Amino acid sequence: MADHDLTSPFLPSPPSDHPHLILDVQDNDRLNHHHHQDQEPSNRVDHFNLCNQNCVRYACNDDNQLDSRNPYGFIGSDWFEVPRQPTVNPFRNHTKEIDGVYEWLKILIIFPIMIVRLVLFGVCLAVGYLATKLALAGWKDRQNPMPKWRCRIMWVTRFSARCILFTFGYHWIKRKGKPAPRESAPIVVSNHVSYIDPIFYFYEMSPTIVASESHDSIPFVGTIIRAMQVIYVNRFSSSSRKHAVNEIKRKASCDKFPRLLLFPEGTTTNGKVIISFQLGAFIPGHTIQPVIVRYPHVHFDQSWGHISLAKLMFRMFTQFHNFMEVEYLPVISPLDHEKESAVSFSGRTSQAIATALNVVQTSHSYGDLMLLVKASESKQENPSAYMVEMARVELLHHINSLEAVDFLDKFLAMNPDPSGRVNYHNFVEVLRLGACTLSEEIFSYIDVEKCGGITFKQFLFGSANVLNQPVFRQACELAFGRCIAAGSDSISEQELGDSIRLAIPDLNEEKAHKLFDLFDIDSDGKISKDEFLACLRKNPLLIALFSPCLLQTDLSEDSTRLREEIV
Repeated sequence: MADHDLTSPFLPSPPSDHPHLILDVQDNDRLNHHHHQDQEPSNRVDHFNLCNQNCVRYACNDDNQLDSRNPYGFIGSDWFEVPRQPTVNPFRNHTKEIDGVYEWLKILIIFPIMIVRLVLFGVCLAVGYLATKLALAGWKDRQNPMPKWRCRIMWVTRFSARCILFTFGYHWIKRKGKPAPRESAPIVVSNHVSYIDPIFYFYEMSPTIVASESHDSIPFVGTIIRAMQVIYVNRFSSSSRKHAVNEIKRKASCDKFPRLLLFPEGTTTNGKVIISFQLGAFIPGHTIQPVIVRYPHVHFDQSWGHISLAKLMFRMFTQFHNFMEVEYLPVISPLDHEKESAVSFSGRTSQAIATALNVVQTSHSYGDLMLLVKASESKQENPSAYMVEMARVELLHHINSLEAVDFLDKFLAMNPDPSGRVNYHNFVEVLRLGACTLSEEIFSYIDVEKCGGITFKQFLFGSANVLNQPVFRQACELAFGRCIAAGSDSISEQELGDSIRLAIPDLNEEKAHKLFDLFDIDSDGKISKDEFLACLRKNPLLIALFSPCLLQTDLSEDSTRLREEIV
């Protein structure tokens, strides 16, 4: 019998002409080593767990991939890998629909009580609103802490908040541990599962919160959170995020302000996972107390995931009792002797919360919820297949959530099938390329699985891989210069067609006109440089159309430098 070591297979693999699937699995230590070597992200911490970090590479022993020409090799772009699609959906409400005889009977029995609860809810909300208006009346200096006599009036609103929780069925709330003194931990962070969370924390601690600017316009609620001296932030504005961090530092450093409460996940989840943390709570470097909330249930999932607010409130009103548990964890301080970064501080805190909840951590973010909602609105059969773990995408590929949504709009226009894949015909139709050799090469570049269909994740990663090449913008500018006539500052339809025919010789007038319309954003009959660059940024795969004119033998000096950089 032949000798075998630990890495030898028990059975020899028979020779085959069929493709083999190769899985690359990286161990945690190695991943952590590389992660710490990478440049730290500016606004988010990315959590890598074993089931989500495995990348799938497809190698064909028939050399199909090796024989395929890389249409983006001229700008230095290599073949790319796509991580596994995560199996978990952090935003899924597991009891979205009313199901079962028990639930329907319970609703019929509770319905009269629900009417009473609804009336009581309205009364409590009105009383809290009036008390808040009185506390805010005549108060001009809102940059400083609220005077004590106004805070005493806010106790009426806090009591109203507890009554509102009672109307929702939270007759008692189980607590474990105690809040740390404000001077010990001026910042509190919590996982975010439902709109019930901030109502409870307002009653329990009356903190200053960080909230989206859109909350200010919500009737009744906007007035109450203004009395909490809220810090508004626009998550898509870097200047707004910077201002919010400065306000967090200022208010956390002053004992006269209430403690600060932040939900670093940035959105609600179903409580089954901890998604990536934003860093606003950790940049100031103050001691933090993590707090976790749980909503134990059997028949009704109380999480505010991908479910409408009206439906969630109705289900809450029609329960005998809703369970809620709150646990105050030990405070966590930054490691001063190591000059700990906000990324590391956030990672330790999220790990503590995930461990206490006994759940996994993922790289999902609010951007994934945006993608999920967009896919749902377009009536996709499996909307969760369009989530890509945006925190990782932002970290590795520098694509923000708004850009990812734009790519999803483009992908959905390609009419994906029920499994979420787009075929070659629809792909080239939306990109206005038409069937040709170059189109096949571009599609093959994105189709990493070589199965004749591409997923949104492959489309996004492939586009990002091209877009993030160091010479991509320079290549776009040089391509514009090669297309225009001498002394002109814009590209005509004829000039664009002539340039593209170097890559697609059989390009007819109809296809050329469609491509011109794509580049001519303002429809003025000509393509300016700004339009040309903007179009290629939104459709980076189209840079392949200009590879022949960039690599012609009579290259200009700038184009020569481009080729030298690539080499």
